[in-house]
Amino acid sequence: MVGKGVLLECLEHPGVSEVVVVNRHPLGLAHPKLKEIIHKDFYNLSAVKDQLRGYDACFFCLGVSVVGLSEEQYTRITYSLTLHFAETVINPNMTFIYVSGAGTDSSEKGRSMWARVKGKTENALLNMPFKAAYMFRPGLILPMKGIRSGTVWYNATYFILRPFFRLMKNSPSVTDTVRVGQAMINIVLHGSDKVHLENRDINEAAARH
Repeated sequence: MVGKGVLLECLEHPGVSEVVVVNRHPLGLAHPKLKEIIHKDFYNLSAVKDQLRGYDACFFCLGVSVVGLSEEQYTRITYSLTLHFAETVINPNMTFIYVSGAGTDSSEKGRSMWARVKGKTENALLNMPFKAAYMFRPGLILPMKGIRSGTVWYNATYFILRPFFRLMKNSPSVTDTVRVGQAMINIVLHGSDKVHLENRDINEAAARH
């Protein structure tokens, strides 16, 4: 859901000249700016790594719900996969933005397993030699422009909340897929004095011109 929202904002933004999406399945979307790489195994990117060189930014929006997963399983997807991708695309001119989550534990010592793993992932990314790295920690994200979540129970929740979207959008503690995408682009273009951004920070970054 977040990745699709960010993609749409990139395709519409005049400051973005090209977007490459690495995906397991075709998006079914055509655009002059868009290049799509279909690759099944994100734990082995050797076959496509040459196609991922030279970009100014990476917006890493892949994620999974912790529900039903052991710590080992969740770590493999959230930490190991993310770090492998980052190591593959890294260059000294790249800004890396990682979609983490509200409540992430930077100490890596808290009681919540998912928060520890997310914190470990964030800390590792911040220590990599990117031009800059930013950790987005959104809470509630409203899907805009017809976007749907890949998680069934999220969609059910959004269906119930949809009549209240207009009111909720005015809350600084709520963001949406449009503002997340706009914030990412603006931070690549203009930077940010914060490396950890929650919904309020994301909305402020999206409002920059």
